[in-house]
Amino acid sequence: MSSFVKFENVNKIYRTGDVSHAALRDVSFEVEKGEVCVILGQSGAGKTTLLNILGGMDTLTTGKVTLGDKEISSFNKRELTTFRREDIGFVFQFYNLIPNLTALENVEIVTQMLKEPLPADKVLQSVGLGERLNNFPAQLSGGEQQRVAIARALAKKPKILLCDEPTGALDYETGRQILMLLQEQSRRNGILVVIVTHNSALIQMADRIIRMKSGTVTSVQKNDNALPIEEIEW
Repeated sequence: MSSFVKFENVNKIYRTGDVSHAALRDVSFEVEKGEVCVILGQSGAGKTTLLNILGGMDTLTTGKVTLGDKEISSFNKRELTTFRREDIGFVFQFYNLIPNLTALENVEIVTQMLKEPLPADKVLQSVGLGERLNNFPAQLSGGEQQRVAIARALAKKPKILLCDEPTGALDYETGRQILMLLQEQSRRNGILVVIVTHNSALIQMADRIIRMKSGTVTSVQKNDNALPIEEIEW
């Protein structure tokens, strides 16, 4: 398969006055469509910076990033806004739900901005929340709130689902259920799922593992023996 996402010699330098900090240094890798890609590294490794550049939430200093036939690193602000809205689904450690809206309304508020979204109620049913459509976030467990956040991202029909420590605020069993759901979406719908984590156990579920340290990619590994989540213990 040809690469779907490609980073080529990407550098990101933050400057504060006369002080410079290199968050990413000559980062290069390729990922294929429909994979589960785990980006592994400790705090400060550059994982979130990489994710933000891929998701159009930050810009690089030098280098090139392509998604399919689009060079997203050349986009202007308006193009990046459209790219984030239409092509990228975001799932964070904290769910960012609007507390005075129901689960259904939290998904609908995103779909109203799109041309051909998936029906909010159908997506919530697909993540196991068909009976919880009219519940407010405070009436849902942490795992259920994360499912709403995933449904909100999936309703956009994204090309990539970007997940920053998506199980960090969840207990062990609930975290497994969320990871199972993400893996299922990748397998069933061909969505590229990128998971940023410091938990090395997650590499067992990954089709591709990218290890980072101090702003550099130390290794990229293709894993042809990725395990279903239900077979992984950690």
